[in-house]
Amino acid sequence: MTTDTTEPDPFDAIVDAPFDSALSERYLVYALSTITARSLPDLRDGLKPVHRRLLWAMRQLKLNPTDAFKKSARVVGDVIGKYHPHGDQSVYDAMVRLAQDFSLRYPLVEGQGNFGNIDGDNAAAYRYTEARLTKTAVQLMAGLDEGTVNFIPTYNGEEEEPEIFPGIFPNLLANGSSGIAVGMATNIPSHNVAEIIDATLMLIDNPTAEHDELMQIFHGPDFATGGLVVDSPAAISRAYETGKGALRVRGRFSAGREADGAWEASGIERLGGGQWQLVISEIPYQLAKGKLIEQVAQLIADKKLPILEDVRDESDTQIRIVFVPKSRNVDPELLKESLFKLTDLETRFGLNLNVLDDTRTPGVLSLRLLLLEWVKSQIDILLRRTQHRLDKIAARLELLGGYIIAFLNLDRIIEIIRTQDEPKVLMMAEFELTDRQAEAILNMRLRSLRRLEEMELRREQGDLLGEQDELNKLLESPARQRTRLKRDLAALRKDYGEETALGRRRTTIAEAAPTVEFSMDAMIEKAPVTVNLSAKGWVRGASGHVPIGADGFGDFKYKEGDGPAFAAHAQTTDKLLIACDNGRFYTLGADKLPSARGFGEPIRTMLDIDAGAEIIALLVYRPGAQLLLASNTGRGFAAEAGELLAETRKGRGVVNTKPGVKLSVVREIPAEHDHIAVVGDNRKLVIFSLEELPVLAKGQGVTLQRYRDGGLADATTLKLEDGLSWKMGGETGRTRTESDMRLWKVARGAAGRLPPGGFPRDNKF
Repeated sequence: MTTDTTEPDPFDAIVDAPFDSALSERYLVYALSTITARSLPDLRDGLKPVHRRLLWAMRQLKLNPTDAFKKSARVVGDVIGKYHPHGDQSVYDAMVRLAQDFSLRYPLVEGQGNFGNIDGDNAAAYRYTEARLTKTAVQLMAGLDEGTVNFIPTYNGEEEEPEIFPGIFPNLLANGSSGIAVGMATNIPSHNVAEIIDATLMLIDNPTAEHDELMQIFHGPDFATGGLVVDSPAAISRAYETGKGALRVRGRFSAGREADGAWEASGIERLGGGQWQLVISEIPYQLAKGKLIEQVAQLIADKKLPILEDVRDESDTQIRIVFVPKSRNVDPELLKESLFKLTDLETRFGLNLNVLDDTRTPGVLSLRLLLLEWVKSQIDILLRRTQHRLDKIAARLELLGGYIIAFLNLDRIIEIIRTQDEPKVLMMAEFELTDRQAEAILNMRLRSLRRLEEMELRREQGDLLGEQDELNKLLESPARQRTRLKRDLAALRKDYGEETALGRRRTTIAEAAPTVEFSMDAMIEKAPVTVNLSAKGWVRGASGHVPIGADGFGDFKYKEGDGPAFAAHAQTTDKLLIACDNGRFYTLGADKLPSARGFGEPIRTMLDIDAGAEIIALLVYRPGAQLLLASNTGRGFAAEAGELLAETRKGRGVVNTKPGVKLSVVREIPAEHDHIAVVGDNRKLVIFSLEELPVLAKGQGVTLQRYRDGGLADATTLKLEDGLSWKMGGETGRTRTESDMRLWKVARGAAGRLPPGGFPRDNKF
């Protein structure tokens, strides 16, 4: 019998553990990995791991700014094969962003080929594009070979990669970063390098400098796409003091160059005959130009921006978006403000300075604390570079000492080498040499045995001793360290000064004038319109006040099986109130009605009216008016018309209804009316003072009339001294008036009595 001695695989073991604790442990591991190794940038170099690995792989491939381009596929292959075991598309997307001058203020990759555009188009596949590093990326990686940072094993342990990049380029603030982790996020805008350096120099000289002092020279974001930040200086300062805030970013109106070479900042481009147009030359950061144009075109199609005739994209290498007004009489400022309000021409950038510090701990930092921590990290890198250089000097001085001893005792050294079987041991004992010195002497070439070589060795030894002394002083003196850092920053500033093409500020920080308050209704061209709503809910608007005849509906054509229901004269600037028997009110702009040339459109495609609800009234909204609302159970109240307007398609619930209860009467109350007349299905009539009717915004109301059987048939308002009028039957169109209504005037809620003779049999006023 054979016994299986194979040990069980621990991965096949089933562990009995509570599900919630097992899940929480694993989710915590995932969350920490997302926070520290994926989504948040490191304070010291401003990079996430994927970006750092991309640049490191390109450096290993020797893709320097002066060298030839290489296929992007080669870079992506090295990154996912050696350093970053993720999808090739995600890595390539990260690389593309590093190359886009409209995404990064200071690109770290120089691309050749289609790397996407500001319209929102994607880059070509990585087999078609080529890339190499930029000068900025080289500056960010400067010092990697000088012992400045730790190297950590890659995911499979076969290679090593730097923990951070040691360069003095302030990449975190210069290029910004954004990312969403688990339970936290970061969103850092790009800034001007010259301003970052000036603020850093201030803190190096005076670490106790206040935040307000920093904001005198550090003005705010400097986006790759330019634009304007229009918040007040106080609001911008507050955001950077707390590390969180929202900044309003606008596109720039600029109409091109005038004869004197200046830009017309108003954006108004004058045409012949008093005509003009608005021109945009810069758009907010991270806004796709194509999306903005689609947005504006949709507003024009939906008639939500009636003062705008057309939008054209005339961009080439420079952005040029042209807005054509409806007429030359349109106020340019009104058009601008409406574009800011209705489109992404004004956006909000949420500032969130959430970064990983040198202990890989996430935290939201103020601008001052962030700069101080970065200075601290750069001092640490400077000390490590210095110590690394001192170690190199010490090793070289050791060898030089051995070489000089060899030259002073050259004949004896040669004799020992020629005659001894173990010359190294004897040389070390006789001349007090170290193992490295003896090994180096034995490895010397014969051509080095020139007298001139000794002089060169002594000169090199003197130079190294002098450098060693200076470096030791640097290590021992914090003041010298700060001076050295200031000198390096000043040298970097020359490459990114305001006078350079790359360093010149692109985004203007200028508080906007107070917002011009305007009503969208003011932009609608006023014109008469006749509204028609059919029994089956098809709505349309006929231009002009079409005669609607004695029957109230005029000469409108209807679909087979459909017929008239409601008609009204209005203006395109009016709003229409549509009431349903479920107690909800809906609002529809008269300017949005479909043409009356056809049968119109179903109103339910324009409003979210419940399938089982029936439309019972269509009225033109009159500001300040009151409406009488009554249900079939005889309860009701008055409502201000303004309280019935709905902001959305879903309408507004006004009358509370329940099974068996329906809103049945909606009538406008003329200002001169002082009484209410209510008639029931039982043909009983009551009249009471309007003062007894409460004015509510929502509810069931109060009892208007009491019934033993049936419910409310109709209700209206009247001026008591004028009496009650109603239309006579037949085709005569005559109206009868009963002037003395004292017999029916009672308190609200009474049962009432039979109406005057000749009152309509359908019990409708």
